Amino acid sequence: MRPVTLITGASAGIGAALARVFAEHGHETVLVARRDDRLTALAAEIAAKGLPRPIVLKADLERHDAAVEIAARLSALDVEPEIVVNNAGFGLMGPADAVSRERQLAMIDLNVRALTDLSLAFVDSLARRRGGILNVASVCSFMPGPCMAVYYASKAYVLSFSEALHQDLSHRGIRVTALCPGPVPTEFHDHSGLDPDSLPKVLTLSAEEVARIGYDSLKRGKRVVVPGFGNWLGTCLAQFVPHALLLPLIDWGTMRRSRR
Repeated sequence: MRPVTLITGASAGIGAALARVFAEHGHETVLVARRDDRLTALAAEIAAKGLPRPIVLKADLERHDAAVEIAARLSALDVEPEIVVNNAGFGLMGPADAVSRERQLAMIDLNVRALTDLSLAFVDSLARRRGGILNVASVCSFMPGPCMAVYYASKAYVLSFSEALHQDLSHRGIRVTALCPGPVPTEFHDHSGLDPDSLPKVLTLSAEEVARIGYDSLKRGKRVVVPGFGNWLGTCLAQFVPHALLLPLIDWGTMRRSRR
């Protein structure tokens, strides 16, 4: 079987940037998302540069059988993951009691359950290839998030799970890195209800910058990386500020960035 890098949420934003970075470093990639037209266009763009043409897999990761289906399709193509990049995820802005409960549960299915499933589904092939797992978390992982309660909580899970997995799988030669970006101008803000024009410029990095930092950190075996000094400093300070003060600050900041 040929080794491949499996990247979820690769149709736009950080996921698409990660696909380009891995391809530039010689990886054959498997691009997974629901919008296969976007994936096909990205695959053609990468191939046009003389790089390995990515394999496109349309899949709905909110489905509980998604990992099983992906594994079967990879096996049929005679490939196996050397690296798994769990980037797929979404957020919703608004008080928890005002946002669709169904959509919040779907967020847990994607941000938490699917990420966990795909992190564990290919451990044997990752160990054979001495590869790794790159899980995209967020600076939100380090704090509670009123007005985006489930999103912040889901990213806190990603960070905690990834750090523990880093230790659990180290004896099998598998690297696990949690990538925790701050503000990045992508479609995420349009979908979540946040105003992209409100992103604090001093903390904002491009998807390409974040992707390169994530790739380098995984290759170096780093456990956690927060791109950008300002974002790193913010996550450090958040751990020392009492939540009684932190909660209203985050609430105010989130509402200020809302398009509603």
